[in-house]
Amino acid sequence: MAIEAQREQPTEGQELLERVEQLTAAIDAAADPFLRGTVDELVSAIIELYGEGLTRIVRELAEQGEEGLLLRLAGDGVIGSLLLIHDLYPIPLEARVEEALASVRPYMESHGGDVQLLKLDDGVAHLKLVGHCHGCPASAATLELAIKEALEEAAPDLLGLEVEGVAEPKPIRKPLAMAQPVAAPAGAPGWLPFEEAGTIGPGTFRALALEGVDLVVANVDGTVLAYRDRCAGCETSLREASLAGPLLTCSGCGAAFDLTRAGRAAAGEEHLDPVPLLRRGGRAYEVALA
Repeated sequence: MAIEAQREQPTEGQELLERVEQLTAAIDAAADPFLRGTVDELVSAIIELYGEGLTRIVRELAEQGEEGLLLRLAGDGVIGSLLLIHDLYPIPLEARVEEALASVRPYMESHGGDVQLLKLDDGVAHLKLVGHCHGCPASAATLELAIKEALEEAAPDLLGLEVEGVAEPKPIRKPLAMAQPVAAPAGAPGWLPFEEAGTIGPGTFRALALEGVDLVVANVDGTVLAYRDRCAGCETSLREASLAGPLLTCSGCGAAFDLTRAGRAAAGEEHLDPVPLLRRGGRAYEVALA
């Protein structure tokens, strides 16, 4: 099951889901408690009815050896949502969580880190950030923009996350969005195409702006890395910096930062701000901005 960012215009199924949400809100706002209770009971009965129908369809497909067809059907956003609601999705939750983590692992590894699934417990994924991602000041952003988004797309039925190695003192545990293939609201964190990254040759870097955000993008031995264009030592732009191997040295204060270690200073406690950047399926790069 390929994990791809959804950037398409709302489909008929997505519009139907939005309409269901609007009607549900209208029912909840109804003043008559008897009416609300009756409607809730009716909706529950309808859900049970089509749930039983889906169960029989899935069972028949399995008996006929049509697992491939079932997987293709599950790839449809609306059908997949219904299968998740009724616990009929053909790919186990743990496998989908592992696939989501695999999709962001190239970014983690490019900064000398990794993410591990420790266990699944009552629908909650227990993760651990390791390597240079452990305790990194950008680990919270890494979790929000890369790991959490991948999990929401591949495993929307996951009930929550608990993560070790995040810079914040307390673990992150919050429910993920329910399975709804609805376009993200404007301004929400998300992956943006970044074709310019493919033109940066090994051993070079470039300062540029994307969606109004100033970035420094470097190619270190064939690995493309992105950071906010701000020196952690003197807070000036890094566009006049020099790159030697993995070290980016600020022209203003002379501080050097190891781009392959999540931007850690070669000497001192300063730290650049990494920006998640991935190359999905061998195609153009994508970068995640808040």
